[in-house]
Amino acid sequence: MKILLQFPEGLKQEALAHAKRLEAEGNEVFVSASPNFGACDLAIDEAKKIGAEKIVHFGHAEFHRVDFNVEYVEYRINASLDVLGKSLDALKDCKKICVLTTIQHVHQIGDIARFYQENGKEVVLNRPNGFAKKEGQLLGCDVGNVTVLDKSVDAFVYFGGGIFHPLGALLQTSKPFFIADPFLNKVERIDYMRDTYRKRSRGKMLAALNAKTFGILVSTKNGQYNLNLATLLKKRIEKDGLQAAILVSNTFDFDSLNNMLEFEAFVNTACPRIAIDDTERTRKPLLSANELMEVLKMQEEARMTQKHRASGPS
Repeated sequence: MKILLQFPEGLKQEALAHAKRLEAEGNEVFVSASPNFGACDLAIDEAKKIGAEKIVHFGHAEFHRVDFNVEYVEYRINASLDVLGKSLDALKDCKKICVLTTIQHVHQIGDIARFYQENGKEVVLNRPNGFAKKEGQLLGCDVGNVTVLDKSVDAFVYFGGGIFHPLGALLQTSKPFFIADPFLNKVERIDYMRDTYRKRSRGKMLAALNAKTFGILVSTKNGQYNLNLATLLKKRIEKDGLQAAILVSNTFDFDSLNNMLEFEAFVNTACPRIAIDDTERTRKPLLSANELMEVLKMQEEARMTQKHRASGPS
């Protein structure tokens, strides 16, 4: 069988070993050298170009169904649970908690929940509500049902390393939010980041308040493609007498976007994290669809105020 292997950045160092193993089984094996951002970013075009019959995608669980033969090889990490003991003091006033983690640790979610239950906590698990497939799983772009749980729990606990995955959930909740990092053996409360990102969002919208030309980003990645939304946003922008164009790419190069000087603001319809994580990489404001709608509302209110003043007594 002709196979294309695909790895996220952290696993590319294992590409040769897996390729040789599959070749020894009689397969013709190729390795994708493109950047990979998750299971939303399958190398389907590459596979079809070389005539591959299957993609073996390492490191992630299935994101959504595609019209191609894809084998997902999850990457599990058996991390130490010692850090959970350190979290008990931080959670001393929290009776009911929601536990979250990534696909690398979701097989440990039962042990994590059991630890907290044995220490007097009522535990609820984040449930899939979209692209995530497993109980307790959290994606950077899919926070499951945390918005609903926010009303009933006292705190959220993310078991894993880094801020990328829990950030999305943090921004959609209001309760105390903790990271229990098993690699640093450290517990950190990250509530303060909510205000930081809200201020950043407000700053972007104010910077785009006078924009009259918008570039709308559409990704061709299998799990990020949203031309329908981009088309609706373009029509909405033009309804207000403004100008917009849809910009298409598989992977957006921000230097290239910065060369598009005619656009006074950009609007993201690709991975939702682009409008959160990459805002400082563009010279012009980079808005989410919701932020765009708020900007258009603010512009309309400004026009109405000017019109009222112009028609008032001199």
